[in-house]
Amino acid sequence: MEKSILVVNSEANDINTIFKFYDLAVAHQKKVSPQQWKGFSKDLVKQEIKEYRQYKILVDGQVAAIFAITYSDPQIWADSDSVDAVYIHRIVTHPDFRGQSFVKVIINWAREYAKAAPIDYIRMDTWADNEKLLHYYTSCGFTHVGQKIVEPNSGLPEHYEGITLNLFEIKLTV
Repeated sequence: MEKSILVVNSEANDINTIFKFYDLAVAHQKKVSPQQWKGFSKDLVKQEIKEYRQYKILVDGQVAAIFAITYSDPQIWADSDSVDAVYIHRIVTHPDFRGQSFVKVIINWAREYAKAAPIDYIRMDTWADNEKLLHYYTSCGFTHVGQKIVEPNSGLPEHYEGITLNLFEIKLTV
């Protein structure tokens, strides 16, 4: 039987689920990487929900993954931030749903989203020392477009300070 997969906006009552997913992500990061997220502000996530920038992927009605978007990311993308893009952040898949290619689901969602919004690129970043994710994202259709060293006091969450990121994008043809 075919599974029902939907990408929908998160709602205010999803806040505990979102933070549970972040905790699951940190636990996984501790197993596979020397770097981990240091936590996120509830106010930030509440604002993303209010602005319809926090999403969940439902599989047969169950939350399987979450992610957030923004339309500008100057601390990471610097001068190239001036193009019309959707920036994907904080993708977290519940352990019970790993391996189901949700990045491809997000890419397909972004392509559809771009039909109604002025978006020329789908962009994302990840820690530069994670070769496995570099290969996974390129296998999903992203082009690795370079690296960025995040300056101290960038205004980004603490775990970004002084690290090198791999930058990825997909050029959309609408």
